[in-house]
Amino acid sequence: MTLPVLVLAGSRDGENDVLARLGRVSHKALLPVAGRPMLSRVLRTLVRTPGLGRVTVSIEQPGCISGILGTAHTITAASSPSESVAEAIERIGTPCLVTTADHALLRPEWITEFLSQTNGCDLAVGVALRSIVERDVPTTKRTYIRLSDMQFSGCNLFWLGTSESKAVVELWQRLQQNRKRPLKMALTLGVGTLLKALFGKLDSKGLCDRIEYLTGARVRLVPLSDGRAAVDVDKPSDLKLAEKLLAADPV
Repeated sequence: MTLPVLVLAGSRDGENDVLARLGRVSHKALLPVAGRPMLSRVLRTLVRTPGLGRVTVSIEQPGCISGILGTAHTITAASSPSESVAEAIERIGTPCLVTTADHALLRPEWITEFLSQTNGCDLAVGVALRSIVERDVPTTKRTYIRLSDMQFSGCNLFWLGTSESKAVVELWQRLQQNRKRPLKMALTLGVGTLLKALFGKLDSKGLCDRIEYLTGARVRLVPLSDGRAAVDVDKPSDLKLAEKLLAADPV
């Protein structure tokens, strides 16, 4: 059985996005990275990865990427990434792999490694430990989530394995809606959990256990062995870095 894939390619700023302007394209997903639109790079990697099936791209204006879709399909993106995932999963179903259009360095072996560690959970998140990122990409500046037992950066790889994972997406939606209301976010996650995080007492098991308590879904963080998996193209410096890395080791 092949695994469906959802690619998040939305950009609320459209042609006004900094990277879209830099590349003189109508949408960030079309930004050339080492001569190829980064969405095209992601789609090419997905086609080359064993076990993957139908690919659906979520974007506000599907017509702008029609020339590079290949066999992929499109769905109109919602106003936020969490809403886009929620709406797409209703159509695609689970299990499903989710990634993003700005993951220009994405490699088949990263996907294979990630999926090999998803058994026994409802939702898995690919991460790269800070020590691994700094080992493999010492010049990059990433945002790290600090827990008492690990510091990690996301790798834009998500596995929604069962219908229970939808409850985690719903939690994500509530947090995103309240991102400018810290008190409401605290009440959603639980004040005790946030206090533990603030004082460096929250570990990865405690975080996953709390999410399971709130959603009923078993969640797992999956550390990947290549720190480059944490590099996405979100700003001009990321573009320079991605092109440098691709020049040294093309996908």
